[in-house]
Amino acid sequence: MPSEYTVTKLNAYIKNMFASDFLLRNVCVRGEVSNCKYHTSGHIYFTLKDKGAAVSCVMFKGDAQRGLHFRMDEGQQVRVTGSVTVYERDGKYQIYCRSIVRDGDGTLYEQFEALKKRLSESGMFSEEYKQPIPRYIRTLGVVTAPTGAAVRDIINVASRRNPHIQIILYPAIVQGEEAAESIVNGIIALSRAQVDVMIVGRGGGSIEDLWAFNEEIVAQAIFDCPVPIISAVGHETDTTIADYVSDRRAPTPSAAAELAVFEYKRFTEDLEDYRRILSMKMDVKVRNLYSEEKRLLDALKHLSPMAKVRDRQQRLDSLNDLLATLMENRLKAARHRLDVDIEKLKGLSPLDRLKGGYSYMVSDSGTNIRSIRDTRTGDEIIAYVSDGRVSATVTGVTPEDYIEIEDESNYG
Repeated sequence: MPSEYTVTKLNAYIKNMFASDFLLRNVCVRGEVSNCKYHTSGHIYFTLKDKGAAVSCVMFKGDAQRGLHFRMDEGQQVRVTGSVTVYERDGKYQIYCRSIVRDGDGTLYEQFEALKKRLSESGMFSEEYKQPIPRYIRTLGVVTAPTGAAVRDIINVASRRNPHIQIILYPAIVQGEEAAESIVNGIIALSRAQVDVMIVGRGGGSIEDLWAFNEEIVAQAIFDCPVPIISAVGHETDTTIADYVSDRRAPTPSAAAELAVFEYKRFTEDLEDYRRILSMKMDVKVRNLYSEEKRLLDALKHLSPMAKVRDRQQRLDSLNDLLATLMENRLKAARHRLDVDIEKLKGLSPLDRLKGGYSYMVSDSGTNIRSIRDTRTGDEIIAYVSDGRVSATVTGVTPEDYIEIEDESNYG
């Protein structure tokens, strides 16, 4: 009776058989690509077929980064190197690819890898030797074929971004035996023309079509060129030695023109923005300086000796005005008291009494006669009246009793 297995065990047994077969660990299979799918994970799934059969293939992301240097498309003839094993879940065998090259490209690919390794070890790919691409340029040098999509794309994009850009084209041969020398001559010629930036490249093609950009003389010319170079060879998935040596790699000729030529409209807009910003900052700076000047002038006025002198002068003027006011008030008060005293004196003045009908009598010796006892019969006396004096002789005296009425206003 035959042995009984589960499906899982059977697939595992078959997988072990594949794994133990030395031949299947490292196989190289040639065929046509079909049902190719680039997964979002980075893995690549496809079918390799010929006229009589087909086999499933998978290339994981890490292997693709190392062993695949072009983008696979339907119908391409390729050579796949890898191991054959069983996918247990589905019970089917497939090739786990480690490297994939286009059929017929194997020898060229080996030459490419050998030159790439040697130039890398010599330091030609090092970042410290790469020149920065100027932000603003006036002349653009282009080394490419004079006809074709590449040169049209470069001219169209560059002219659209900056209508004032000067483009100097060196019509190089970019394919065939004479291509490498022609590209080198173009780099040297445009370097002597002192362009600001140079684009070296061509449109896409097979590895044989692009091989001139994998030549060592081209790599050396790019490395020695004093003008910054942007490589633009083939499509985004194509990579050449020129891409590694150049100062900047662009995935396409159009992208190279985008990198090399600044956008003139944006440039003028930026200039206007800078002008406005500068003007605004200058206005703020000037206002701040005016404020600082005013503050310093105020401080100078406060600390200046002349300010103190003027302050003292002003204070002195105020004191002089106060003194004059006080003196005026004192004089007014004195005048008022004088007027009062004059009025009082007038009230006590004999002359005023005389004008009122009274007289004033004195003896011949000038003594005031106030009583009959101050004179005798026969004395010479003088009587003063309001308009003069009268000389008389006393003929007699008669005593009288009068009622005394005190006049405080006159005698007080």
